[in-house]
Amino acid sequence: EGGLRGKALTPQARRAAAARMVQELSISERRACRYAGLSRTSYRQPPSMNESTASLSTRIIELAHERRRFGYRRIHDLLCLEGHHVNHKRLWRLYKLANLSVRKRRKVKRTTGERQPLMSSRHVNDTWSTDFVMDALASGRRIKCLTVVDDFSRECVDIAVDHGMGGEYVVRLLDQAAQFRGYPLAIRTDQGPEFTSRAFMAWAAARGIRHLLNDAGCPTQNAYIESFNGKFRDECLNEQWFESLTQARQEIAHWRRDYNEQRPHSSLGRIPPAKFAALHRQRAGDARQSPEIK
Repeated sequence: EGGLRGKALTPQARRAAAARMVQELSISERRACRYAGLSRTSYRQPPSMNESTASLSTRIIELAHERRRFGYRRIHDLLCLEGHHVNHKRLWRLYKLANLSVRKRRKVKRTTGERQPLMSSRHVNDTWSTDFVMDALASGRRIKCLTVVDDFSRECVDIAVDHGMGGEYVVRLLDQAAQFRGYPLAIRTDQGPEFTSRAFMAWAAARGIRHLLNDAGCPTQNAYIESFNGKFRDECLNEQWFESLTQARQEIAHWRRDYNEQRPHSSLGRIPPAKFAALHRQRAGDARQSPEIK
């Protein structure tokens, strides 16, 4: 009795309890089922998955292994994008049955202070946020990743990877990104030496870009890029082991394309950032072309 304590409520738990009683206590099957509150037919004939449920469960497991930091809601979004019309409750049951729950990370308690308001953007290229993420190759040599995000569409404008970057290097990378998207109205950075250098300040002033500089020790003033960097670390850097700088650039570029074009974003109505930006540009174009109603 001591090893079988606890109330079994679900049929699966009652079936498991009856099996343990038969094996460990050497009692009859009829008696174990009576103690567990389970019929002998249910004990002998457990339910089995049909073909469609089995294939759905296999696809859920594949997506969970491909994207280890995704919970069942994001996996549900991916299945919907693939054309699978499945109820989220059914997906949750299969997700739990496969024991795929993501382990929650313990957050470090920090002292709370007064938060500075973060102004939201109104259109694409309104404000870019940029920051650095550090990592290392298999040889131990450090690499530096410059991440640039559009605050409105949450698109990753660029991720540049190199062993070292100064102010002039950062300026060249931003000019390259602007050739395809245009320059932003404002750019938000921290007080790193690359962003407070003469080259960067002169670049922003020459192009009429407002430089929004965060206060020291206030990452919440740059929450968009901090949120993106967390996803970048969890889903790319922590899942890869780069042998060379070339491999790191290739793998990070692949992840960036997947983030922009495939990965659903919860704050954008659970669609990828590139699709959200395209829909916004289309609505803005239709609004300009529509005649005014008098």
